[in-house]
Amino acid sequence: MNVFYNREGIGDTLLITLKAVDPQVRAFEKKGDVVRIFNEQTGETVGYNIFHASTYGTFEGNGVIERTEQLIATINDILQKNGVDEQVAADFSPKFVVGYVKQKEKHPNADKLSVCQVDVGTETLQIVCGAPNVEAGQKVVVAKVGAVMPSGLVIQEAELRGVKSYGMICSARELNLPNAPQEKGILVLNDEYEVGQPFFS
Repeated sequence: MNVFYNREGIGDTLLITLKAVDPQVRAFEKKGDVVRIFNEQTGETVGYNIFHASTYGTFEGNGVIERTEQLIATINDILQKNGVDEQVAADFSPKFVVGYVKQKEKHPNADKLSVCQVDVGTETLQIVCGAPNVEAGQKVVVAKVGAVMPSGLVIQEAELRGVKSYGMICSARELNLPNAPQEKGILVLNDEYEVGQPFFS
C-alpha cells in the first residue's frame, strides 16, 4: 500500500494504491468523496482516490506520504464516513533491504538479462536484473514489491520476457545516493551489511 498527496500538482486529493491492475479491467465507483478503484473481473479493490482530503485531516508532503498507524486510521475513518465498508491495512516492513545474490543464471529469452535468486533475510526472491555487473555472492540493495523509488516508480511484480520478477536490484543512481556513478551497474555493498537489514534507517 502506498499513499500519495500533491496539492499543487493534482489538487486536494489523496491517492491510495493497494496493488497493480491492468487498465483494461480497471473500474471505478464513487461514494461521497471516495472513488473506489477495482478489478472489474475479480471485484478486488486496488486503490482509492479521496477528494477534498484536507477537510478530513492534515496531509503533509509533496508525493509519497510516510505510512503511519495514524494515517491508516485517518484513511479508514474517511472510508467509513463515506459509506465504504472496506478498511485498508499497511505493511510497515522495510521495502529497501540488503540482499545476497545466491544464484545468477542467464535469462532464457534475453541476452542482456540475468535471473537472480536473492536472499533478503525473510525469503528468497527471484529478480530479473539487467545490470552488467551483477554476480552471485554479492550483497546488494533490493527494492521489494511495494517500494517507491526516488523517481516515483512503484516496484511491482513483473514478468520480463516470460520470467517472473519480484523486486529490483538497485543502482546507486536509482537510489538517488550522493555522488552516484552515472554508468550502468548495481550498487555492490561491502560485507559489513547484514542480509535483511533495512538499507535506509
